[in-house]
Amino acid sequence: MRRRLPSLNGLKAFEVTARHESFTKAAHELCVTQGAVSQQVKGLESELGVRLFRRERQRLIITDAGRNYLEVVRDAFDRLGMGTERLLQRQKAGTLTITTSPNFAAKWLVHRLGRFSEAHPEIDLRVSASVQHIDFAREDIDLAVRHGDGQWPGMHVTRLCTEKLFPVCSPKLSSSGMLRTPRDIARHTLLHTNGTADWENWLRRVDVDGVDVKRGIVFNQASMTIDAAVDGQGIALARTALVSADLISGRLVRPFDLALEAPFAFWIVCPKSASELPKIATFRNWLLKEADDDARRLARIRPPASARAKGPRKSKPKKR
Repeated sequence: MRRRLPSLNGLKAFEVTARHESFTKAAHELCVTQGAVSQQVKGLESELGVRLFRRERQRLIITDAGRNYLEVVRDAFDRLGMGTERLLQRQKAGTLTITTSPNFAAKWLVHRLGRFSEAHPEIDLRVSASVQHIDFAREDIDLAVRHGDGQWPGMHVTRLCTEKLFPVCSPKLSSSGMLRTPRDIARHTLLHTNGTADWENWLRRVDVDGVDVKRGIVFNQASMTIDAAVDGQGIALARTALVSADLISGRLVRPFDLALEAPFAFWIVCPKSASELPKIATFRNWLLKEADDDARRLARIRPPASARAKGPRKSKPKKR
């Protein structure tokens, strides 16, 4: 059955006028003219075929029919208001489901979540660690943190942090006196993630040869490589984001002030239509603040003076 609903503007004008028993006061509350309120009420009366007010000696008196109808209108407005408030509260609070890679979850995200929960107890987090492609339209995921080039068509994308690639090791290994220059790497175990290409590129960049990159331990997860370095098992090449917490805490150090620009970065990804939902915006802003705090703290950490270098050795120009 089709609903027969009167004009919403007419109902608003009627409710406010009945509450104030005055077109003038109703107009002030609604931020319109007195004539506009009067016309909206008259239009509602015409639409309903019922007289809602009597005008007597410059007074406005609600009729019996108007008083009965007012109870219905106020109840409807109250229900609509409560329903709207519940809807908005669900967007500000409730459950927020995020997904990220196992490496980012283990080395960057998980140990920070207590701070977020303390600051925003109204939001319950659900964290899924996966490298699988996310279909936001079909899966119950609100936000993702992904590693890549930032090209996700149709998505709202924000860079979380810039990244570099550099060697890290345990403080004990660094202070042993056997790791003063990049050439000393040949005397230590190399820790690899998914092959030897990163070490080959870094050694080429700093103009160091004679290092057998085929040797060492190869892991299939960056978090395992970093944890092995923390344990003193060798020297690892690490990305800024994944190793930031271990550097800040002192579990790892950078033996050399030499780094490669990383081709990819971590990005915060969500559907454009949901990007400004309060709980999503709150979590995104928190992620960005955490990354900014890391960048400031990492900037204050410098390798030992003896291990600093300005870059790869430059070849001398040939004489002609």
